[in-house]
Amino acid sequence: MGREQKLIFVASLLFLLLDLCSGSFVGVCYGRNADDLPVPDKVAELVKLHSIKYLRIYDSNIQVLKAFANSGVELMIGVPNSDLLPFSQFQSNVDTWLKNSILPYYPATKITYITVGAEVTEASNNVSAILVPAMHNVLTALKKVGLHKRIKVSTTHSLGVLSRSFPPSAGAFNSSHASWLKPLLEFMAENQSPFMIDIYPYYAYRDSSSNVSLDYALFESSSEVIDPNTGLLYTNMFDAQIDALYFALMALNFKTIKVMVTETGWPSKGSPKETAATSDNAQTFNTNLIRHVINNTGTPAKPGEELDVYIFSLFNENRKPGLESERNWGLFYPDQTSVYSLDFTGRGSVDVATGANATSSNGTTWCIASNKSAEIDLQNALDWACGSGNVDCRAIQPSQPCYEPDNLASHASYAFNSYYQQNGATDIACSFGGAGIKVDKDPSYDSCIYMTAGSNKTITSNTTAISSPSSSTKNDFRAWFSTLLLAIFISFLVEVNHV
Repeated sequence: MGREQKLIFVASLLFLLLDLCSGSFVGVCYGRNADDLPVPDKVAELVKLHSIKYLRIYDSNIQVLKAFANSGVELMIGVPNSDLLPFSQFQSNVDTWLKNSILPYYPATKITYITVGAEVTEASNNVSAILVPAMHNVLTALKKVGLHKRIKVSTTHSLGVLSRSFPPSAGAFNSSHASWLKPLLEFMAENQSPFMIDIYPYYAYRDSSSNVSLDYALFESSSEVIDPNTGLLYTNMFDAQIDALYFALMALNFKTIKVMVTETGWPSKGSPKETAATSDNAQTFNTNLIRHVINNTGTPAKPGEELDVYIFSLFNENRKPGLESERNWGLFYPDQTSVYSLDFTGRGSVDVATGANATSSNGTTWCIASNKSAEIDLQNALDWACGSGNVDCRAIQPSQPCYEPDNLASHASYAFNSYYQQNGATDIACSFGGAGIKVDKDPSYDSCIYMTAGSNKTITSNTTAISSPSSSTKNDFRAWFSTLLLAIFISFLVEVNHV
């Protein structure tokens, strides 16, 4: 084998290795339409604490960019619709923005995507016509400084960009968008930019509950919806909506453009008529979503296809207009406590001995019932902990060490702490919908001993997105095969260097 052939072979191995090492990820949207949120520095700490590696913001706020410097978190930043006109008119406007707002913080702050405009089809002012020119100018500005291959340029859309989405195989773009959509898709195909879509199965269920079952919207359906044109079977609304977009792209002969979900989620609270907006449903949807994504499940039309997803949103945002649900999409309250438990890593166990996911490295903490919680909330949380939470609650039964004092707060505290310690002593494991509170003083008394994380080495979490055995096996094979390829790659590289 000649030197050139060896080099080609080595390069092929490297690309294959990189492909095997890649995988879908779950990020979170950091909206700031609120007047009670923590400062960006505190947000950066919260994000790192919960192992969130990918974050989307909707502008290029300098304080946010500074806060995430050297954090390891990859940022998707945005150009608001209000800036599309000046960005489309003059290249110098974009060059100045890049010079002043981005370059001073890059690469310490890992910016990987710039979204130019957001859901332009939903905008009150008609900015669709200037979208693609603005995108071209942003790309040109990046090319001037050599960053066009490190930072991808795209834009986000609502599902309203489609005129049909059911059945998925009939997915089609709205013909009224034709004048700017074709140049947009050509831009994406040429620059390998993803088609970014914001999809919400919650709205599909809320607005058509007679046709869409709640289980189907929550990834919990045991039945299947069959696409009559393809025979493909769908067990959840999310996949059906994604495939509708894939089919719409294929209908226009854009078969290489990848799809990225830049917003999805479920509200934890709503108005009286929004009965599906509950913390239980939000936890169910997002937990199942994470499992679905990290397992690289793909969709019926694109099995195994990588699909990166951003959950909306990091915080509840009290200034958002509309129904009550609009202000309750957050994973966290403004005080940084969890709205409900959620593991962003998708790991099924927590190694407490190594301190992984630990809340604090400054000492042991316990979780007890908050004295500000209503009795009904404490009772519901206690019932859940002793039931679905798999806590051993025998110690708070009559004649057992922790039965006295026989009151709800005491019993709930014991159960809350047991769950907290068993699940890594993380902030989210002491949430209980706001009914739990962390303390650094041992609540043990007499012969009632409150457990600590140190007494449990590895505990399986019941609220995490757990990988299926088939996915685990596939990932193990990927790891083994990647190692083999890496060894071959290194050996050939050494041999080539000696030729």
